[in-house]
Amino acid sequence: MNQPAQKRDRQRGERREREDDGLIDRLVGINRVSKVVKGGRNFSFAALVVVGDGKGRVGFGTGKAREVPEAIRKATDTAKKKMIRVPLREGRTLHHDVQGHYGAGRVVLRSAPAGTGVIAGGPMRAIFESLGVQDVVCKSTGTQNPHNMIKATFDALKTCVSPRDVASRRGLKVSDIIARRGDVEGKE
Repeated sequence: MNQPAQKRDRQRGERREREDDGLIDRLVGINRVSKVVKGGRNFSFAALVVVGDGKGRVGFGTGKAREVPEAIRKATDTAKKKMIRVPLREGRTLHHDVQGHYGAGRVVLRSAPAGTGVIAGGPMRAIFESLGVQDVVCKSTGTQNPHNMIKATFDALKTCVSPRDVASRRGLKVSDIIARRGDVEGKE
């Protein structure tokens, strides 16, 4: 059962290297959950974590365990497995405005000009900071539950497409798509 100290240290070192692979992880929330059993109550902890690389990839995960560090580790591992890629304009904002929903939660994500910053609350801020977005304006309505807000935000982010993807689907050039976007923005 007990491992030699050298082997245990080597495993810890390997785990540190894997955690130090350029990923940003943000703890969004921890809940203490109790289960009433015959002898009393059993307490456990549920963690919600967002992980991103700061370059357009982000994921979220939940974990539950008897101890807080173990719950966070489980949530982080789940988040790393469920990462999605989000196309960013100039590496700092979204290409277009999107809406998402999950349950009662609804979110609106809007691209913003340079210098705006991340205008988002709570769990959405954690997502955009770990995603690497520097300028975005967000609004959430319907619920303040962090789980539902994160799932609604991911629903919106999954619908984001880049002009390159749109051009390839339509059989056009990227310059045609971007020129049209400029015309639309100029008319407003």
